[in-house]
Amino acid sequence: MHEVNTVNKQEGSAASQPALKGVSAYDVIILGAGAAGLICALTAGQRGRKVLVLEKANKTGKKILMSGGGRCNFTNNIVEPEHFLSNNSHFCIAALSRYTQWDFIALVEKHGIDYEQRKHGQLFCTHTAKDILAMLLRECEHASVTIETHCEVSSVQVLESANDEHPCYQLELTMGPNRHKSSVTHTCESLVIATGALSVPSLGGSGMGYDIARQFNLPITERRAGLVPFMFSDRFKLLCERLSGLATAVEVSCNGQSFTENILFTHRGLSGPAILQISNYWRPGDEVSIDLLPGIHAPEWLLQLKRRQGKSRLKNLLTPKLAKALVVELQNLWWPELADSPLAQFKDEELTIIGAQLNDWRLKPSASEGYRTAEVTLGGIDTAAISSKTMETRQQSGLFFIGEVLDVTGHLGGFNFQWAWSSGYSAGLFV
Repeated sequence: MHEVNTVNKQEGSAASQPALKGVSAYDVIILGAGAAGLICALTAGQRGRKVLVLEKANKTGKKILMSGGGRCNFTNNIVEPEHFLSNNSHFCIAALSRYTQWDFIALVEKHGIDYEQRKHGQLFCTHTAKDILAMLLRECEHASVTIETHCEVSSVQVLESANDEHPCYQLELTMGPNRHKSSVTHTCESLVIATGALSVPSLGGSGMGYDIARQFNLPITERRAGLVPFMFSDRFKLLCERLSGLATAVEVSCNGQSFTENILFTHRGLSGPAILQISNYWRPGDEVSIDLLPGIHAPEWLLQLKRRQGKSRLKNLLTPKLAKALVVELQNLWWPELADSPLAQFKDEELTIIGAQLNDWRLKPSASEGYRTAEVTLGGIDTAAISSKTMETRQQSGLFFIGEVLDVTGHLGGFNFQWAWSSGYSAGLFV
């Protein structure tokens, strides 16, 4: 991206009076045809605004199509501010209140899309995520929204006018597939940045939104991969390789936060819903605590088993609660010398230690898998610079940021899509 340039323009709005010959003028240009960009576009279009959506990828809504295993976890029945992370925990409240999960559910039902509720209030398409994308595109079509793919933004310029309270934005673009690229210029009164963030670059994630923010001197908070699996470099990695594909329900804790859900052993380390959730609170160098028997005080339980079933082996007593392959690995770690001994031959102190490890297995990831597999990017455009009502920047009239590019990140479970719907709708009312 080039630095912002400022030149004079003729009087009148960008849409009604192009500033330069050969320039296509719009009321609103939205960069990014993902969840936030599309709902912003249809909302603005329904208000009679002339809207253009520009997408750099070869198709719209790639992240929508891939989400939820191709079923799209499009929202959640229970949406509260505590389901979101941000340096300003109050920022998301206005948008989430203006466009709720019930509003989006009503849109889904209007289009006759079948959906189902899974655990923790998560709502998924019954058939395919394509239904959600098709719904958004139909709404955009009805609102006369223009959508272009294969678009690369090379520069953003501000066209100032002493007689016009609001600036006009001029975008220089390269459009079309590689062999058929052409240069195009568009102007608009309102420019909306819905470019997503750094997560999953193969689905269109990029830092372009941050580049534009820097042009306008907007603050950006620290960014890192979120909702992401952990990797290990010690002997635990070998254990994970041996258990790859095994899932088990646990409670995972880190830095005062806990989630009870499945973890999944992979050939690189640990994944699964509980790991993805806790990754938002983990920092490099932190330990993660895994309670393999949530709801059971394992030291006391093992001592009771010793009294009642002292002739049994510990491995056999744990197998009904944990997968046999996992129990074998734990045995090799924590009681290899007593593997063939009946529980009665364990000292109480030994069982107490093993029980404590079952309730508090401390592991230190070497790293997360990073943006390549992260579902979201933590951090982003500092919300202190953004109106929580309109999503417009406070210091630059007509410039809006929505969705993941902002410093608002939801928990796993449909919350990031709900933030996209809510923030996009809010901006759509004011662009």
